[in-house]
Amino acid sequence: MKSGAAPRTSLYVRGAGLSDRVDYRLMETPEEKDCIYLMRYKAYLHGGVTAPSESQRVSDHYDDAPNAWVFGVYVDGELCSSLRLNVLTSECRISGTADLFADVLHPRIDQGEVFIDPLRFAADPEKARLFPELPYLTLRLAYMACEHFNADTGLALVRAEHQAFYRRVFLHEVIAEARSFPGFLPKVALLASDFRSRHERVLARFPIMRSTAFERQMLFQRHSFQGS
Repeated sequence: MKSGAAPRTSLYVRGAGLSDRVDYRLMETPEEKDCIYLMRYKAYLHGGVTAPSESQRVSDHYDDAPNAWVFGVYVDGELCSSLRLNVLTSECRISGTADLFADVLHPRIDQGEVFIDPLRFAADPEKARLFPELPYLTLRLAYMACEHFNADTGLALVRAEHQAFYRRVFLHEVIAEARSFPGFLPKVALLASDFRSRHERVLARFPIMRSTAFERQMLFQRHSFQGS
């Protein structure tokens, strides 16, 4: 085996083992969401991408949109990371990415294209050091959502230094150059990947992205949203 392949193999092994200790929880109550907002603030402040604030919280109105799912990712019962998913359809297109890149996305939504918009990824700084596979396990939620909601395209709003990760793992490509996102200091570009044509390639390279229909149904089925 080439030495350069060792870190990825190690990630597969660790990620597969860690996945048995991971619990994805849909955060619905104000108290649950407040824990997420606090962790976002800690993560973003630590990463230098948000300014200090008295509230020590990061949230926006998209967190409460009817097409939004806010998840907490727990390892051994401790909150480690979080991700918000917005499902964009012609009937409901509420999301921060859809607003920031309205000129790019709305014409495609008008044509019936379905997007999954994963935004507000945040990881507790200490947990991120302990579990380097957290980005894979957290963004796995977006990949499962693409399959559950029969999405055409997965999106990513990404600053320059993180684009290589999305290109490598999800085969994303830049479809719009960087713009300023409210409350986020670095500019972010819009990346996208055609889910159906690249699905098998992603699963072959990163089996950790696999999921069962039962798991997806337990995470995303919600009577108040009819987008699936």
